[in-house]
Amino acid sequence: MSAAHEHSDPKSDSIKYDSSPEPPYKAPLEEYELDESGRPPWMLTYPEIKLLGIAGVGFFLDAYDLFIINPVATMLQYRLYGGNKLPNGLQGFVKASANIGSVIGQFGFGFAADALGRKAVYGKELMLIIFATIMCISDPTGDLSPNSALVWLGVWRIVLGIGVGGDYPMSASVTTDRTRLRKRGTMLAYIFANQGWGSLVGSLVTLITLACYKHVMDDEGETTKVDGVWRIVIGLSLIPAFGTLYQRLTLPESTRYLESRQNPASIDTESVPEKRVAMSGKPAGDATPQSSPKLVAVAVGQQKAPWRDFFTYFSEWRHFRILLGTCSCWFLLDIAFYGINLNQNVVLQQIGFDGSSGSAWERLWKIAIGNIIITALGFVPGYYVTVLTIEKLGRKWIQIQGFLMAALFLGIMAGKFHDLSTAAFVVCFAFLQASPFFFNFGANATTYCYPAEVFPTRFRATAHGISAASGKAGAIISSLAFNALSTSIGTPDVLWIFMGCCFLGAGFTLLLPEVKGRDPDVIYAEELRAAARGD
Repeated sequence: MSAAHEHSDPKSDSIKYDSSPEPPYKAPLEEYELDESGRPPWMLTYPEIKLLGIAGVGFFLDAYDLFIINPVATMLQYRLYGGNKLPNGLQGFVKASANIGSVIGQFGFGFAADALGRKAVYGKELMLIIFATIMCISDPTGDLSPNSALVWLGVWRIVLGIGVGGDYPMSASVTTDRTRLRKRGTMLAYIFANQGWGSLVGSLVTLITLACYKHVMDDEGETTKVDGVWRIVIGLSLIPAFGTLYQRLTLPESTRYLESRQNPASIDTESVPEKRVAMSGKPAGDATPQSSPKLVAVAVGQQKAPWRDFFTYFSEWRHFRILLGTCSCWFLLDIAFYGINLNQNVVLQQIGFDGSSGSAWERLWKIAIGNIIITALGFVPGYYVTVLTIEKLGRKWIQIQGFLMAALFLGIMAGKFHDLSTAAFVVCFAFLQASPFFFNFGANATTYCYPAEVFPTRFRATAHGISAASGKAGAIISSLAFNALSTSIGTPDVLWIFMGCCFLGAGFTLLLPEVKGRDPDVIYAEELRAAARGD
């Protein structure tokens, strides 16, 4: 029985398998899935909505933090440096610190989730986020030198990043372990869409808090009161964190994970028709898994050496090439995606909301308004078109077309950077942020879904953590190198580099199989059986 049976209706036991030839093979989940009365995948049940709320808060906080750090950095200019720019090195450290921490968290929590269990680890990353957030807003700006205050904030943002990074493999694994096969991609896309909500709420919170401080900052001229604005903006993220902490800490272990630790070869596939195109990507007659002595070693002593088992599994090219594909695609995506987001000031300048004139409060207000506009351009369409279509179109198609169309518009912006009108420039940027053919309906969503769906439960969290860490490595490179490259070679040439990353991402996607309707645990069980038989 799979983990999905945890929520199954007893009546589903009386439902027979569909005799239709699609999908090409039937996983054990399918009998439970048929108890859906033909409802589309995007229509969720109450347990699924509850799971979405528990698992989605991490991505909400990730996007919230990513959004607010730019206006917070601007506020700190007025609190610490009298309106002058932050020192370049410290500014880069503060902005990149959360991503640096994320790499650590993705590796560490991913491995711990596979080795110790989801229940033993889940919730600890949220506790880390809560503690680090409290320490960030406790920054003693009045007692430390300006540079020391920035160092304090940067150090605790690293700790915050460890928690946020840990949420990537944890929430992906917890969700996949409990989700019906036919709705797996939809649920993951719903969770990932919380990034859009995090950005939108972050922009609204900044705007509302600034409005509350208008009298004291603008009318009375007490600019240093901005110290309260940035603390409130950061501190409000504690509300959703505390709201879901108990549910995470008390979430039971999934049946699927327990079975994967005990005997992953025990999944019942003997009654499955000899049609396993989804297992190997070959015609049915050639779909018998290749045997391997290495997999026999993985099947023996399931509880003992998770790292050894992990390396044994991925020492085979057929498995390693998939990990290479997920890591490379996420790495290349985040170089371009974070580079575009870091370049939002270019768009703000184009639309007149870069905060280059006026009083301190007026500058911060203009920047906040401009960020609302950018967030609105990029919020709804891409994320939710992915939710509605991922089970129809498949992940591979969505990812390739997303990379290619993003490359197209990056090329337009690079080639016509100095010639585009304001309206045309904003339209190009909007398409990159939100269009159903670019980042959010494309690789930004599918690079998260792929490692959660393509790897067996036994290695899922570790592989997802490694893939996500590769993406954050790309984000760190982009954040540290973008400004220097823009100064030395010019922004248009940097956009050409981003376009090249998108083309490479589309190419690396070809290493990946389509995962729609594909159960990696069934495939892994067959591989273990074939290895044990010596086939």
